[in-house]
Amino acid sequence: MEARNIRVVATALCAWALFSLIGPAVQGAGYRTANFTVDAPTPELAKEIGNMAEHWRRELAQEWLGKQLPNWSKPCPIKALVGPRMGAGGETSFVFDHGEVFGWRMQIQGSRERILDSVLPHEVTHTLFASHFRQPLPRWADEGACTTVEHVSEVSKQEKMLIHFLQTRKGIPFSSLFAMKEYPRDVLPLYAQGHSVAKFLIAQYGKSQFIKFLEDGLRDENWPRAVQQNFGYKNLHTMQDSWMNWIRAGRPPLQLAANVQSENIRTVSLEVPAGTIVRGQNPGTRSTPPPRQAQNWPAGNGTPQQETRTSVYDTRSKNTMLR
Repeated sequence: MEARNIRVVATALCAWALFSLIGPAVQGAGYRTANFTVDAPTPELAKEIGNMAEHWRRELAQEWLGKQLPNWSKPCPIKALVGPRMGAGGETSFVFDHGEVFGWRMQIQGSRERILDSVLPHEVTHTLFASHFRQPLPRWADEGACTTVEHVSEVSKQEKMLIHFLQTRKGIPFSSLFAMKEYPRDVLPLYAQGHSVAKFLIAQYGKSQFIKFLEDGLRDENWPRAVQQNFGYKNLHTMQDSWMNWIRAGRPPLQLAANVQSENIRTVSLEVPAGTIVRGQNPGTRSTPPPRQAQNWPAGNGTPQQETRTSVYDTRSKNTMLR
């Protein structure tokens, strides 16, 4: 019995060693890498998606965290639906429990191009943040930061939608935005404004400082204090005014603060196909897509209450105006 157990362990070790030498391998209709298992329409797509998921995991971990993450104990399953006219979108779920994160599951859809250059980096960034922070982030910061890594064709749509939302009184005041832990019923304003605020801060202070700001704020959830200590704004209202002035000015390029070291900017070389559509929408429709599934909350913390949203914007002119 003991010898048999040893042989079983030895066989398992040999199999693991062989896998580590030959790298990821096609498994039936799917594909497996060190951190992902992919189910896609074809073996070729599964392999491409799996390899790109690992690529984004390495590159984005270095960009955001300044280091590589160890492999997960179990790979994240990816279910991919791919079609040339399919709306781009994704959903990633996982569980936080006593400082641990596990139970990864990702579903992605869209054209091949948008999956590889927008949906995958967005969803992989969610997993990196979950692995690093080990607790839920404010919704604006999580979705906003993840949207900054998407292809310019997707980012430009968020920027256009933001102006529409501000002019139609769907903007979210910073006092509510920074406290929001659940997705609101209308998720699109959250995505657009969260992306804009994240871009506004990252462009001035860099990704490293943005991560430090989130770490600081999560300690006591006193976001006005964290904003003041990390970015120098007196309070959330002052920061909101500064952001609004930037929006009114047409979102000109922002310079890094004098004490912030310049960061490398990732560029995407994949071609933008003609007739791309808004993230998460089907061609010819304007319906709101299902939001990305919210993470499960640790036992004992309870479910956070959704913040009441009131608009802080006026539509009396074509320019965005603060009430």
